[in-house]
Amino acid sequence: MTFKKTLLFFCVISFYSTYAQKEGYWDKERATTREIIVSARDRITVHTEDLPVGTTEIVYRITLLDKNQEMTNSLVSMLKAIPDPYGIGQGSAGAVFLMSKISGDDQCTYSIFTSNENAKKYVSDGKTDTACFAQLEPVSKDAKRLSLDKSSCLKENTTTIWFGFESKNWLLNQKIVLEVVPWVDTKLNRGWNQDNKNEIISLCKTSTMAQKMANSDDFCVCILNKIMKQYRYSEFQKLLAIEKTKVYKDFGNACYNDADISKNVYNDLRTQIATLIKKEKYNEAIPKLNTIINDGKATATDYSAIGYCYILTKQYAKAVKVLKEGEKLDDTELLVKLNLAHVYLLSDDYSAAKSIYKKYQNQNVTDSLSWTDKTKLDFAAFQKAGIKSEDYERVLKLF
Repeated sequence: MTFKKTLLFFCVISFYSTYAQKEGYWDKERATTREIIVSARDRITVHTEDLPVGTTEIVYRITLLDKNQEMTNSLVSMLKAIPDPYGIGQGSAGAVFLMSKISGDDQCTYSIFTSNENAKKYVSDGKTDTACFAQLEPVSKDAKRLSLDKSSCLKENTTTIWFGFESKNWLLNQKIVLEVVPWVDTKLNRGWNQDNKNEIISLCKTSTMAQKMANSDDFCVCILNKIMKQYRYSEFQKLLAIEKTKVYKDFGNACYNDADISKNVYNDLRTQIATLIKKEKYNEAIPKLNTIINDGKATATDYSAIGYCYILTKQYAKAVKVLKEGEKLDDTELLVKLNLAHVYLLSDDYSAAKSIYKKYQNQNVTDSLSWTDKTKLDFAAFQKAGIKSEDYERVLKLF
């Protein structure tokens, strides 16, 4: 029998090693080990040591001892041989391995509670309806694993668990040894649970940078990851408000300049700008276009768009300046050329405008829109905005 147990032990260990290990550790410093004396036919509750932040699983062992018996090995020492808790709950093998090699003849039932109030109620009435787990068949020893994803006994913010025992000995006291060892997830140990993460994401969503974007999810997740890497949650909470603002700003700039996020940010802005121009909200489109330009991400088409908005808001000098910059960026962009011709026309420089209109009249400004048709559309938009000129018809006759 001893040989079989030894073989089982090595099989279990080999099984663990074939799978990727979880990132964490058995926290032996905050393990619970209690020897409890329970009077005959009595009930008693015992709480665990405070579970560390990031506890995602616990393994517990209950052993009943006869008088003067001592534990031959602790649960902590057994778990040293197991790299992570993956296999403990995979059938009976792990539980058998964790069992104490000794136990007495006495038996008890036990239940697990997540609140002191429920535990006290159990002591007074013996009912287990509020227990998250109840072992109603008397046992002399038991061992189990409870995990965050499979047991209601362990929740994300659980710090203490209560064990309730009921003696099934009618005459004599019982000695029960309770051992509980928590498994701590390395990442969660930094204190970043779901609520804390959502807190950072929500604050990010209200930032100026995030509001420039149609979808700021990637941007805010980027900031969250940088904060989590740099700080434990408790450390971040201790920062002064001005320090938190600087952290958001620094990490925000870093994420804003990330190639993929940056591309999405400016594409989102361009989509917003196109919608604003279509709705004739040129004053609202101009600041967004300036954001792209000031960030050094503008194309010649962006310069053409802001030049067009400046024309519609009768800011002709600014229109000339940005359109000239667009020409330097791409001298073949005909939308820039056309808007430059428009601004010359409206600034009473018909001669300069005429040479541009004539030069490109047989080309398309896009793959499907001719220079002539675009000119007609623009003149109609100018007239609708109250921008009048006696030279519109002269230009159209040139074509």
